[in-house]
Amino acid sequence: MKRFLLAAVLLLAACTQPAGPERVSFFALGTLVEVSVAEPPAHAAEALAELEALLLAEERRWQAFGEGELARLNERLAAGETVTVPAELREGILLAAELSRRSQGLFNPAIGRLVMLWGFHDSEAMVTSPPAAAEIDALLPPPGMDALVFGADGMQSRDPRLWLDMGAFAKGLALRKAAALLQERGLGNAIINASGDMVILGRARDRDWRIGIRHPREPGVFAALTSAGNESVFTSGDYERFFEYEGRRFHHLLDPRTGHPADNAASVTVITEDAALADAASTALFVAGRGRWAEVARDLGVRFVMLATANGAVEMTPEMAERVEFLGEPPPVTVVTP
Repeated sequence: MKRFLLAAVLLLAACTQPAGPERVSFFALGTLVEVSVAEPPAHAAEALAELEALLLAEERRWQAFGEGELARLNERLAAGETVTVPAELREGILLAAELSRRSQGLFNPAIGRLVMLWGFHDSEAMVTSPPAAAEIDALLPPPGMDALVFGADGMQSRDPRLWLDMGAFAKGLALRKAAALLQERGLGNAIINASGDMVILGRARDRDWRIGIRHPREPGVFAALTSAGNESVFTSGDYERFFEYEGRRFHHLLDPRTGHPADNAASVTVITEDAALADAASTALFVAGRGRWAEVARDLGVRFVMLATANGAVEMTPEMAERVEFLGEPPPVTVVTP
C-alpha cells in the first residue's frame, strides 16, 4: 500500500493523489506551522483561518518573557502577590505541575531564570558563550513546580526565583486545542506540523500517514514511522537551538539538576495520544538520557520512545521498535523495556 513520507521539518503530500489536499502555513508559537487536510470539505479554508487565530492567541497566552500573559503572571508571582489566574492558564499550569512530579522533576517549567541566564529566552539573541559557573550555581537548586501554592484566593509562589517558562509544554497544549478544533469542524484527516512536532488526525485518504524522524547530526531524516492518525509525535533535540564554544555544543534543553544543557542524548522522539504529554515527555526523557529514560517513560505512561545519541546509537521501547523503519544503513539499536 502506498503511504506518505512526512519529513520532520516539511509537510509533503504524495503527488499520486487525484486532487491535492488543502494546505496552509503560517508563523505561530514561535515557529512555522504547516497544516495539511486530506479530502478537505468546502469550509476548510474558514476552519484553517480559525485554527491560525487560535494558535496565535495561544502564543500570546504562554509567552513567558516580554508582554505575554504568562510573563505578566510571572512578574506578579515574583513580587510576592497572590494572583487570580485565568482558567486556561491555571489548567495548563496545574497539568504541568503534575507532569513535572511524574517526571521526577526532569520536566521543570519553573526554571525560567536559568533559561534567561543562558540567553535561550530570546529566539533572536546571538548567544556565543555559556554563563559563568558562579552565576549558574547561584540559581541551584532551582525552584520546582511544588513552589506554587494554589488556594481559594489565587496562586502564590513560595520562591521568588520561580519564573515559569512553558517552552517545553505550551506547543503541545496549543496543538491539542488545534486538533480538537479541526475535529469539531469536520476536518478529521489532517496533520498539524509545528517544526517537526505534530498532531496527526485520521488518514490521508486511503493511506496511512508516514512520518520522517530528523537525523540529529546530518541533513534529512534517518527513520520513518507510519501513523493511522489520532496521535502526536514530538521530538526534542540538541540541534534546535544551540551555540558552540571551545569545541562544545551548548543547547537550550537544560538539566534542572545541573543548570547546564543535558548531555546524554542528541534527540528523543515520543508518540502519545495527547500532544501536551508528548511535548513534556520528550523534554523529560531527553534530560534523563541514556540509562534513565526508560524509568521516567514508565512513570509518565509513555510507551513509544526512541532516543538517538550523538555518535549514532539508538535506544527505543519495544513498541517503538515495531513502528520504526530506518532509512539506509540502520544504526546500532538497543531495545529497552521500561
